[in-house]
Amino acid sequence: MSGKFEIMNMNMKLGTTLKIKGKIADDTDGFVINLGQATDKLDLHFNPRFSESTIVCNSLDGNKWGQEQREAHLCFSPGSEVKFTMTFEKDEFKVKLPDGHQLTFPNRLGHNHLSYLSVQGGFNISSFKLD
Repeated sequence: MSGKFEIMNMNMKLGTTLKIKGKIADDTDGFVINLGQATDKLDLHFNPRFSESTIVCNSLDGNKWGQEQREAHLCFSPGSEVKFTMTFEKDEFKVKLPDGHQLTFPNRLGHNHLSYLSVQGGFNISSFKLD
């Protein structure tokens, strides 16, 4: 079953790494992992899209999406067990994909503390932790 996993009061500071493990649903087109301060303040919107064979990253400030950043390195597929590592730094986010490939996305909103995490779509979390 695919649903929504949400935390509103997370305490993620600069230099912290979030590790998320889970299984991608067999029949999904994609999923989203959001990190930010609220549903309308997303510092990192991480959105693998299997139908487009791409990973889209973006930021959301109020009702305004930023410039999409697309990464063609889709090294996982529906039905697979995966682990993502997201490191929150002053200038950027470093996202490590399951095969070790790393992509970076700028910390456009300039926050130094994140309290919001959500996972939506075809991704079922088995574990997550902040380091």
